[in-house]
Amino acid sequence: MKKFKFSLDSVLSYKEQVLEALQGEHAAILARVREQEAALEAAWQDYRDCNEEYRQRKAQGLSIADAMFYQNGLRVLEAEIDRETRRLEELQKQEEAKRQEVVDAKIDTSSIEKLKEHKLEDYNKAVQKAEEVLIDEFVSSARARAAVGA
Repeated sequence: MKKFKFSLDSVLSYKEQVLEALQGEHAAILARVREQEAALEAAWQDYRDCNEEYRQRKAQGLSIADAMFYQNGLRVLEAEIDRETRRLEELQKQEEAKRQEVVDAKIDTSSIEKLKEHKLEDYNKAVQKAEEVLIDEFVSSARARAAVGA
């Protein structure tokens, strides 16, 4: 019997390549999300530090000009936090969309792999049946020869 050949091997190979590419893109977006989370946390830390310094200086007494300086600085930091938060949300949406693409590609690949497994199982059953028929024929012919020779 001829060797097993799955007719959709080229399709399966293509789907696997697509899946690997999507997984790479997803990993890159995830890395950007982590970087953005770090940037947002740094912006929050800057805000906390500035606010703490303002409180300490206010407790010691400071001029109106210095108070305005700190308040403006805090507003700038709040705006930066808002920008960083929006950027993080955008990246999280991109990551979610890419993750869904990866899931869809994995489902496509898995369905073809399952089909290949079923086809291989059918092929192996056919090979086993053919071998059993061959053995039966061999045993029958050996018995027939033994009966004629006896």
